[in-house]
This record gives sequence, structure tokens and C-alpha cells, in this order.
Amino acid sequence: MSDITLGSGNVFEDLGYADAGERQVKTRLAMAINDLLKERRLKQREIAALLGVPQPKVSALKHYRLDQFSVEKLMSFVTTLNHDVEIMIRPHPKAGESGSISVTAVH
Repeated sequence: MSDITLGSGNVFEDLGYADAGERQVKTRLAMAINDLLKERRLKQREIAALLGVPQPKVSALKHYRLDQFSVEKLMSFVTTLNHDVEIMIRPHPKAGESGSISVTAVH
């Protein structure tokens, strides 16, 4: 029998990525963007024109190849798609621990 290890809630952290928090934020933003784009039923060239990026970047976004996108750029895509981005700063519930960044999509 093997031991079961509980995940941290961030697969990138569990895999040992140094930038796990940023990767998770980018992925969640991309998921929200892709959901919004799917609702519009646009072709990639139409998405490229809407977001102001070349078509290969649309393909990268749709396939979650996010290294070429900053968190800020992904947030700008959300606002271009007529949605708000809200940033909330609050104390971390566990004193002495570093804070975290999270993304929650509300439809």
C-alpha cells in the first residue's frame, strides 16, 4: 500500500515550481477568459482583433501556454471582454505566514 499525500490546493506548488502562485493566477485568469470567449463563439482571428494580439497568441491562450502573458495583460483581456477585475487586499488569516494571490471568477 502507498501513502496518500494531500495536495496544497495549487498543483504548480505541488510540482515544485518556484513561481507556483503566479502560474495559478494566470491559469485561473485564462480559464475565465476562455469561458467568456467560448460564450461569444468567435473565431480565433476575431478574438485576435478584439484582444489586439496576433492569432498565434490567441492559440497560446486557448491552450494555456501562458509564459508569454503577464498577469496584467490577462486582466486587461478580462476588462476588454466587458468584465471587471477586483483586487482585494486583506490580512492573511494565519499570522506570520506569507499572503497569497487568488482569482475567483463570478458569472
